[in-house]
Amino acid sequence: MQYDYVIVGAGFAGSVLAERLATQAGKTVLLIDKRPHIGGNAYDCLNEDGILIHQYGPHIFHTNSPEVMAYLSQFTEWRPYEHRVLASVDGQLLPIPINLDTVNKLYGYSFTSEELADYFQSVGEPVEEIRTSEDVVVSQVGRDLYEKFFRGYTRKQWGVDPSQLDKMVTSRIPTRTNQDDRYFTDEFQCMPLHGYTKMFEKMVNHPNIHILLNTDFREINEQLSYKELIYTGPIDEYFDYCYGKLPYRSLRFDHQTLDVSDYQPVAVVNYPNDHAYTRITEYKKLTGQEHPKTSITFEYPQGEGDPYYPVPRPENAALYRQYKQLADQQENVHFVGRLGTYRYYNMDQVVAQALTLYKKMAGLESLQEVVKS
Repeated sequence: MQYDYVIVGAGFAGSVLAERLATQAGKTVLLIDKRPHIGGNAYDCLNEDGILIHQYGPHIFHTNSPEVMAYLSQFTEWRPYEHRVLASVDGQLLPIPINLDTVNKLYGYSFTSEELADYFQSVGEPVEEIRTSEDVVVSQVGRDLYEKFFRGYTRKQWGVDPSQLDKMVTSRIPTRTNQDDRYFTDEFQCMPLHGYTKMFEKMVNHPNIHILLNTDFREINEQLSYKELIYTGPIDEYFDYCYGKLPYRSLRFDHQTLDVSDYQPVAVVNYPNDHAYTRITEYKKLTGQEHPKTSITFEYPQGEGDPYYPVPRPENAALYRQYKQLADQQENVHFVGRLGTYRYYNMDQVVAQALTLYKKMAGLESLQEVVKS
């Protein structure tokens, strides 16, 4: 069969584009994924005890984009959820991002917000040019808080010291002088009511969309007939690593079900300093599911395995630019998503990127037009 589009990867980028092209443009789409399921890393499922877990670690939805929210709301209802994270530091569980309570509880102070701002100013180290992840933190909150909350976690997560990492990694995490303990401050914060997989199933349920799972695109490409390709896999893999491999960090997940109804006070607890794992997630706190048992996941960062996080270092950005030049020369091939554009994107950013690509393809003026069903 001749398809208008072959889309490689059935995560957010691939599924959004498949849905828009099929339902709005009447195109025929073949959606291919190596894994045995759709949904990419956001895939969730019931484990053997009937508890909804995130197979690839916690995915918390948040966005400031009304268009992204309106688009996804066509495929799911929502459960309001504001994410809160605690960090295990010096024998206490303390709010992260660092806020007024974090500092007061850690050091036994009783600062007001104004006094905390003065304190940060007094302990912050002057940095002439903020280039690295270490620069960001020590300039804002000083060396001690940096060592206690950031350095160990970052070294585990990225496999390099924060002094070797681009500033964008720790710039994602704010520092607060008030008692706001929410991890995100986005206007829209919620979880798909019945889970991500159910949302994806609705998205790609269309007669014009054919789905091939457990399939490596490179092994069947020769047999396929299509007009255009949308590729959401690793851009270096598409070009057979001709300039060398782009570095990624991977993760190993240790999923456990415990015979207790409650394990920890919040959905995610970070372990910046002790243990080989970076964090423990308890899913019932994310999903609101009621169950006599609870499921938790220990997360272990590693160098080898499925690519999760592009490593933000200048030499990697330079290597990506070489691949980007090749990509720009391809006719009728579009690269999109975290792996296709080697960007550390949140879910809503990937959705926005995919909708923006569709806008361009369809010759539309605005994202508002794109999300109209």
